Amino acid sequence: MTQQNIKLPLGIQDFEEMRRDHYIYADKTDMVWKLANGTKYNYLSRPRRFGKSLLLTTMKSYFEGKKELFKGLAIEKLEKDWISYPVLHFDMSMGKHMEIAQLERYFDQQLAEQEQKWGITNPAVDANVRLISLIQTAYRETGKQVVILIDEYDAPLLDVVHEDEKLEELR
Repeated sequence: MTQQNIKLPLGIQDFEEMRRDHYIYADKTDMVWKLANGTKYNYLSRPRRFGKSLLLTTMKSYFEGKKELFKGLAIEKLEKDWISYPVLHFDMSMGKHMEIAQLERYFDQQLAEQEQKWGITNPAVDANVRLISLIQTAYRETGKQVVILIDEYDAPLLDVVHEDEKLEELR
């Protein structure tokens, strides 16, 4: 890539888009592989604007087995099997500045999108039961462990962190 062809991914937080459209990508896929092949549960906390959403979309592509997106990256040499797992990806970034009822509808929409993807046509009413049903359906359909990725889980709380009453309600 010549200096004239350099494409900086300003505002782009999606791994697949960055790779497909040939943007510069700082390869940290060896760490993704280590994360994925280490412990069962991982919680990642990093400062604002530090690439958490990009990391989650990288993990999503990896767990979906999209080998072609990782051509030339470190993980290509580490991963031998490239198994496609069912991925439930929830993005709470748009859940800001919402009252509790709005936030519940927003999460309902996130669940509905996943339910449609997995062919669930008669979902339960309760969000917890719906999530369990999604996990069970994805496992039953594929026979593989289900990967759950939650981006910006704390977005709804950050806006009300100094408002005790609202914070407790949203928490």
